[in-house]
Amino acid sequence: METFAKVAVVTGAGSGIGREAAKGLLAAGFKVVLAGRRLDALEESVRQSGAGSDRVLACQTDVRQPSSVQALFARTRETFGRVDVLFNNAGMNVPPGPLEELAFDRWSEVVETILNGSFLCTQEAVRIMKSQTPRGGRIINNGSVSAHVPRPHGVAYTAAKHAISGLTKSTALEGRAFDIACGQIDIGNAHTAMGGRMSKGVLQANGTIAPEATMQLKHVTDAVVYMASLPLEVNVPSLMVMATKMPYIGRG
Repeated sequence: METFAKVAVVTGAGSGIGREAAKGLLAAGFKVVLAGRRLDALEESVRQSGAGSDRVLACQTDVRQPSSVQALFARTRETFGRVDVLFNNAGMNVPPGPLEELAFDRWSEVVETILNGSFLCTQEAVRIMKSQTPRGGRIINNGSVSAHVPRPHGVAYTAAKHAISGLTKSTALEGRAFDIACGQIDIGNAHTAMGGRMSKGVLQANGTIAPEATMQLKHVTDAVVYMASLPLEVNVPSLMVMATKMPYIGRG
């Protein structure tokens, strides 16, 4: 029977889903490393959690940079001894616009953050999970409804999130022999700075602008904590959580 506190790494933990997921994991008894580009935002997440320094660590990280990701996981192992859960949550988007008008550097920003960042963090987590005792761990990737169906004028985000689904499946397959589980949470319109704008009206596939239903972040946090808390012999390959009246089923 496990007697140690599990250690979770959460990327993009300075705001929104990442911040709330980190707070939820701390409340559930995990030790948590919060990673993100803005140290002040990470420290605010720590302050809001109320957790002591023996259970939480803020680590300034740029997930697009291999050396920064390596430093994150080295510091995690040095501080807490292991990695049991990685929540690949860091992401970004660019203002909507026609595919042919999207500048390559803006495309690259999205892909580097969402896909490359998740890959680099997964690599480091897997290396630790394979070698630690007890062996194994769990990786949860933040997909999206856009990992299934696109929004108009969102090619970079949609392509990156579709790629996350492939990363999830490949990681689950390669990790199976080493007690490493990997699953994906596909999140609909959550009430965040990014998702909250949906309730004010966004472009639909038929060309109209219409408001969309959103949900409170607590429901996302609860789902992440559920996935993170499962024993390693159980995996959730895919879980979608969204507002009931969000126009996903039948979109387009």
